[in-house]
Amino acid sequence: MEINWTEFFAPVWLSVRIAVITSIIVFILATYAAKLMAGRKFPGYSLLETVLMLPLVLPPTVVGFVLLVILGRRSWIGELYERLTEQTILFTWGAAVIAAVVVAFPLVYRTVKAGFEEVDKDLEDAARAQGASELQVLRYVTLPLAGRALAAGFVLGFARGLGEFGATIMVAGNIPGRTQTVPTAIYVAVDGGNMTLAWMWVCSIIVISALMLMFVNRRS
Repeated sequence: MEINWTEFFAPVWLSVRIAVITSIIVFILATYAAKLMAGRKFPGYSLLETVLMLPLVLPPTVVGFVLLVILGRRSWIGELYERLTEQTILFTWGAAVIAAVVVAFPLVYRTVKAGFEEVDKDLEDAARAQGASELQVLRYVTLPLAGRALAAGFVLGFARGLGEFGATIMVAGNIPGRTQTVPTAIYVAVDGGNMTLAWMWVCSIIVISALMLMFVNRRS
């Protein structure tokens, strides 16, 4: 069976682009939230923690449905975006990024938070006693000591963004050449009986994920 290489590579490039953008956004957001929450207790802590972790236990289609309502044309967010850009958020690759960020956030947050909580507080206090500012403590003490957790969190964000399916297909659809990612392309290929193309997309995700994991492992 002859393979249309343009048809094959389009979802791959889109998935990689979405995964890279997702991993960067979710890493920044999750790291900031984890630093604020690690080792602290305050009124409403449990409720806030539950909200942050909720996408982890909800089915992706439920997350997608909620995003569909929030970003839809009848919501103030969707209406404002449409007024500013003259186009909708839904059924664009940007919507796929939003869905992937929401779904990946709890995984990255939990991993990075665990890393921050394992940092020896005495070392941070010693740096402060030597006159280091909070930014210097964060840069030269906290982040290096939590480096493995940060690396693991980044990899999880990338992998989750690369493999997201349920929420993505709800808010971005499956438009070939525009919003079709590798997971949705695999689903369509299997449904259509094109197992050769499905296997090729499966192998592409395995290779990309393995390379990403090897790179981060060497860096950490």
